[in-house]
Amino acid sequence: MSEASRDDDDRLPSKRRSSAAAPAAIGIVAAVASAMAAVTNIWDLPVAAGIGITGVAAVLAGVLAWATADPSNRRDRKAKPGGTPVPAELPPVIAHFTGRADILAELRELFGRREGDSPTVASLYGQGGVGKSALAARFAHETVGRYPDGQLYFDLRGADGAVRPEEVLMAFLRALGARLTTDVGSLPELQKLWWTWTTGRRLLILLDNAQDGDQIKDLIPTEPRCAVIVTSRKSLMLRNTYDAQVQAFTEAQGVELLARLAGSERVAADLDAALGIVRACDRLPLAISICGGRLATRTHWTLSDLYARLEDERRRLDQLEVGREIDKSVRASVQLSYDECTGTQRRLLRLLARFPAPDVPDWVAGDLLDVSETDGADQIEALVASHLAEVTGRDLTGQTRYRLHDLVRLFAQEQRADHGPARHAAMERVLYGYRRRAEAAAAIRWPQDWSPRPRATVREPAAHVSGKTPDEITWPRIEATGSAIRVLKSPEVTSGTWFSAERLSLLSAVHTAQSEEMWDLAWGIGRAFCSLCHSLRAYWSDWQAVADVICAAAERMEDPRALGIALLERSAVAGGVGRGEEALKDAQRALDLLTEQNEAWWAARAMRAVGMTLFTSGHLDRGQDYLIGAITAFKAGGDGWWTARTQRNLAELRLAQRGYTEARELLEEALTTFQRAGNRYSEAQTQRALGEVLGAEARMLLTRGEVHAAERNFVLAGNALGFAIRSFRDRGEEWEQARSLRAAGEIGDPSNMLTEHANVRDAKEMLAKLGDSWGVARSEVSEGRVLERLGRVDEAVGMLRGAVQDFEALGDRWWQARGLRTEAEVLIRAGRPAEAYHPARQALDIYLHLGNEAGARRAREALDRARPPR
Repeated sequence: MSEASRDDDDRLPSKRRSSAAAPAAIGIVAAVASAMAAVTNIWDLPVAAGIGITGVAAVLAGVLAWATADPSNRRDRKAKPGGTPVPAELPPVIAHFTGRADILAELRELFGRREGDSPTVASLYGQGGVGKSALAARFAHETVGRYPDGQLYFDLRGADGAVRPEEVLMAFLRALGARLTTDVGSLPELQKLWWTWTTGRRLLILLDNAQDGDQIKDLIPTEPRCAVIVTSRKSLMLRNTYDAQVQAFTEAQGVELLARLAGSERVAADLDAALGIVRACDRLPLAISICGGRLATRTHWTLSDLYARLEDERRRLDQLEVGREIDKSVRASVQLSYDECTGTQRRLLRLLARFPAPDVPDWVAGDLLDVSETDGADQIEALVASHLAEVTGRDLTGQTRYRLHDLVRLFAQEQRADHGPARHAAMERVLYGYRRRAEAAAAIRWPQDWSPRPRATVREPAAHVSGKTPDEITWPRIEATGSAIRVLKSPEVTSGTWFSAERLSLLSAVHTAQSEEMWDLAWGIGRAFCSLCHSLRAYWSDWQAVADVICAAAERMEDPRALGIALLERSAVAGGVGRGEEALKDAQRALDLLTEQNEAWWAARAMRAVGMTLFTSGHLDRGQDYLIGAITAFKAGGDGWWTARTQRNLAELRLAQRGYTEARELLEEALTTFQRAGNRYSEAQTQRALGEVLGAEARMLLTRGEVHAAERNFVLAGNALGFAIRSFRDRGEEWEQARSLRAAGEIGDPSNMLTEHANVRDAKEMLAKLGDSWGVARSEVSEGRVLERLGRVDEAVGMLRGAVQDFEALGDRWWQARGLRTEAEVLIRAGRPAEAYHPARQALDIYLHLGNEAGARRAREALDRARPPR
């Protein structure tokens, strides 16, 4: 085309100018539609209204696209007599096209720019069934007005018998009117002919289902006013390309698509089932479309009927199939990508599908395949490139994590099973990998839980050599190479952070080991899991479930020592949530087993567990005997840390007995031990207990009128608790920080009441977030005491009554009695003795039942001061 001809193109008559304005007008309407969706969130409106808005906006955009399209696109496309019709080969736009406003906007901007020196090339890639072809066809029809010389289309069939470039070029040349009556020669000769026929033309070329960039690089014309749209399952990385990944739908888009196919009223009537269908479809448009089509042809089905069918994973892919073609079957669509994989990649996919973790780091792929971590990472990245797996992001430790798409996982589970022993060995390697890492994390987090002379199960980092104590060592990143393990220094990541990142995978590992009857691995991973939960005082329900598993595993192993340790874990979690009777039963059985096995150190720990369970259940006199026995045993074994820790426990028992002097002496001795060892964590715990004792002494001195001595103790208590709060906050130990805040709210300093109230409320909020229901109830008792000191008696009584109900629900009879007794004492001090009678009577009955003499004595004192109601 001459320069004059090009200039004439820029001075088109008004009919042609209106066609050029179409993309802009469509863009404006698309923007309005997007704004409507953004401003009027469909989830905040009545469901039918929300679905209606998105539907109307989409219809409006479609109508305007048709109305403003180049009239030449709607007129008779037949050429003059003897000529060749203008090719119009685009596939139709699906009637229920939904969403994709962001990519459509980017494509409009790209195609709306003035042409440069090369054609516009746009590549859309993504997993099978994600809607790439529908999106490409939708935009191609929208922009045909810019390409009056024709639109060409070819399905390159991807991996399913990929088409050679020569076949495509010959088809395109024939469509343009070239008479290929003789052999045109090689691909280069055919390509030159293609360049000649496209020169001076405005052509839109849609190449669907490309296998790779090599398949289409020879099909791109040189004419800058042509444009090419390509779809593929992988990024093609072509030059001069807009390369966009088409993602699965959002849940909102999925529900909108379902509504367009099945009917808005049906979806609005059962939105929960609609969401369930979309989630079961893994938000994949192909799967949602199949479901919508099934509902449209089965008007007697409810959405719940279909959702119930999809819930059965064994039948889900059957429900997502209405034909053998890839556009009618999720299974066929995934099969196409699966067939493209190497044998190693297919094996990895099948093995990953058998491991139920929600996502995994790359070392898992290496262990499954029994190759290096680097080689495993390469293989799982290949699955990502094929859109059979996806990257879920980086976890808190900085590791990249991967998951299989849900429907891909179901497909992989259907494939030919790997040889039994080989699959078993692969799973065993992964489970051992999790055991090594979990034990290393637990040993660094809480070394004293693992042996009387703690040592990590992996090489300790340089920080330990430089003089830091084990509880100050930050968690190093652990990586695997084959069956070996190495520790890489990463000071910013703690063992608690690693556990948070891997918790769900560890749970999957425990249950996988259990289902595979690998009892030693179930016990080993589970024991480390419980140790981490115990040290963090977090994830209580998971802790309970895993403790049950390791007890069962130890029974199956017929290992009394392992069973004793498992019972201690189960006792700890039961005691922590207020189930004292269960905790005591497990601790006593553990003590018997470990004593029989001559496990002196573990028997001492079991003795301490029995003592603490009796103490927290209100049996102070019996509990103290076991704690004293445990202290003696730890001293005999030369374990200073556990001696000091148990001394702290005994001091807390003495505090409950009002033996303040002995409690302070025990704590000061324990504090010296921890400070000498440089154990900051245990030092902070002991400072918290010391603050509680000093606060109780201060309150006693104040009631005696010894104001100056009381003020001194209030200051000392505040200092000790302030140290504990700061230490735990700096370490990110939320549970211990909350416990210290609660203690700071119980000091009872008359000059600091508002701050104490704020401390208790902060503690309660933190414990609620951690899921510690017992801790929340305990904080309600503290808040009731603070409210009384502030003169807000009715609020105090209401708070205490709520705590009593919570403890009753938790089955903690001792703290239920303490709450009732405290309520009675508050009412008596408020001059309401008649109201105090019933709570004091109930408290006394519970204390007598528990055999708690100290509690019964205080309940009688309250009952004597109360007055029976008339």
